[in-house]
Amino acid sequence: MVSAKNLVKRYGDFTLNISMEIPKGRVTGLVGKNGAGKSTTIKLILGLIKPHEGQITVFGKDAHKLESKDKEQIGVALSDSGFSNYLNTEDIIQILKRMYHAFDEAAFRKNCGDLGLPLDKRLKDFSTGMKAKIRVLVALSHGARLLILDEPTAGLDVEARNEILDMIRAYLAEDEERSILITSHISSDLEGLCDDIYLIHDGKIILHEDTDKILGNYALLKVDDALYARMDKRYLLSTKRESYGLACFTNEKQYYVENYPGIVVENGRIDDLILMLTGGKR
Repeated sequence: MVSAKNLVKRYGDFTLNISMEIPKGRVTGLVGKNGAGKSTTIKLILGLIKPHEGQITVFGKDAHKLESKDKEQIGVALSDSGFSNYLNTEDIIQILKRMYHAFDEAAFRKNCGDLGLPLDKRLKDFSTGMKAKIRVLVALSHGARLLILDEPTAGLDVEARNEILDMIRAYLAEDEERSILITSHISSDLEGLCDDIYLIHDGKIILHEDTDKILGNYALLKVDDALYARMDKRYLLSTKRESYGLACFTNEKQYYVENYPGIVVENGRIDDLILMLTGGKR
């Protein structure tokens, strides 16, 4: 779906320099701290800004040379809906009917009813959860092959988050060749949705791994100084000083479980991945 090769974008002292792929039929997560380069990457993929070097293709075509029919195959949910706050849901429906040939008005209206989104209420009067739902609904409304979702569940309670995640899963179930790029600071959302994860830090991809491997093979080891001094460190990706001794992040959990009986092991999570690989001593 998307291929970025040796992509370089400079902003003052900040330089983005990445390569990444979003395969057909996969959900790819992009994670990292604020300012790491996630939003810049999304803007490059959408053709909103041009790279200084490198190439990015969408559907096998230059991202800046997509035809209208290609652009209709991309659904986008950013932090801003792109619509005036003085429009209501009925206004948005009329706009979408003119924007997209494949817009499914009946399904959109049904989804609005199911999600408690009134047709006559202005966006400025929507709650945070309602605004998030309408953003994702708009992205899904025309059956796009590629979805770009930037923090789709940010600031929502558990119930609203689950409603949005269920919408995304239903979208994927309709066509197994659809693809998604999603950013989020809520690791549990990504762990239950993504096939693979890219970790970006200071404008560079520092890790790309299948989600199943992160959850199955990665781990946080909690050790005291005595154990740390004698343990094999070749499979440690990062260490960080803690009150109890050292937190050690590894991608070979089983090795330490088998060779160091009684070692305290916590299964790896995406939160650990971000904290230990961007803040620990590497």
